[in-house]
Amino acid sequence: MSVEAVVNKRVIRNRRARRIWAGRVDYDRGQEIQKRLVEERQIGVVPDTLLLLEHPVTYTIGRSGGENNLLVSEKEIEAMGGTVRRVDRGGDITFHGPGQLVGYPIVDLNEHYRDVHRYLRDLEEVLIRVLLRYRIRADRVAGLSGVWVGQDKVAAMGVHVSRWVTSHGFALNVSTDLAHFGRIIPCGIQDRGVTSMERLLGQTVTLPEVAEATAAEFAEVFGLNWEPDMWVPV
Repeated sequence: MSVEAVVNKRVIRNRRARRIWAGRVDYDRGQEIQKRLVEERQIGVVPDTLLLLEHPVTYTIGRSGGENNLLVSEKEIEAMGGTVRRVDRGGDITFHGPGQLVGYPIVDLNEHYRDVHRYLRDLEEVLIRVLLRYRIRADRVAGLSGVWVGQDKVAAMGVHVSRWVTSHGFALNVSTDLAHFGRIIPCGIQDRGVTSMERLLGQTVTLPEVAEATAAEFAEVFGLNWEPDMWVPV
């Protein structure tokens, strides 16, 4: 078997890993935490880590995004207490805010597989499984990233990879106020909508509950074994 075949085959299960539920964290602070974790993972002082949190109102524009998909001025966003940030993840513009579960997996793909497209599909698989726990049947759409229910996106994706260590990740609308998406063209896609678990279920679901389910499915898909003492704020 070639070296490349070994690298791209998932040969180890139940790797030691950490899951962190941080609650609501300012966007810039969240990026500081994420950057530190990436640096620590790159030098091998921490294992794979799943950082789960919630942000206040923030609009982020990825590497392939443009100002034309922001439908209001930045001053208007700031006037309502929000912020706009340009970030190094893939993808276009998206929204983060209360009621949305944001996941930042800090994963060394050298220990899984060196394949970013496969990694994105695995992230989607995690959330498809989470939604199925709530009897929501979600799926992928060919040519588009994220997780969809019919014509509506329920979870957005955007990742960055440096020295095969991942950052950024996904945003799952749990009980998000979807009116915030009206200020942008989400992900630059004009002919589709957005939805949330709350809208689909017709009832409230709590973020900590969905975070627990997400951590469980993430461990299953990526072959991880969570350290029992890490379900704590950073």
